[in-house]
Amino acid sequence: MQALIRRLAVATAVLALTLPPDVTRAAGPFSGMAGAWSGGGIISMSDGKRERLRCRANYTVDQDGNNVQLGIRCASDSYRFDLSGYVTHRGGSISGQWSETSYNSAGTLTGRASGNQLQALAIGNTFSARLTMATSGGRQSVTIRPEGTAVERVQLSLSKR
Repeated sequence: MQALIRRLAVATAVLALTLPPDVTRAAGPFSGMAGAWSGGGIISMSDGKRERLRCRANYTVDQDGNNVQLGIRCASDSYRFDLSGYVTHRGGSISGQWSETSYNSAGTLTGRASGNQLQALAIGNTFSARLTMATSGGRQSVTIRPEGTAVERVQLSLSKR
């Protein structure tokens, strides 16, 4: 039994040494996001009104999963938003820039990444919001809670296309 364990340990060590560095390096928090996504959700207003949203998202992720360029477009019968941005991960913290063309707003994003979850604060010239995002396999959930607007909450559920 000990001989088998020793052989497995040696085989594991040899395999780790022969794999390219990218395979042995831990993947960044954006790795599972790469590609095109679609789905929908609900936009909830402070007056109780709710509308269904239809959404498309595209994420371009660098090789190590620590940088993402994003684009998210959503529309309902009354609302539309077109969000784009760039976010970087370093040592558990995320930071970046974003812009939204429908409402002519732009700003910064800061927060934390842990496992498959991101929590961030987006602050802009006309808008600020708390953002939570979780990606697991081909599913992603996004919650946006704007501050000081008629929109109380945006809840999205996206699937990888």
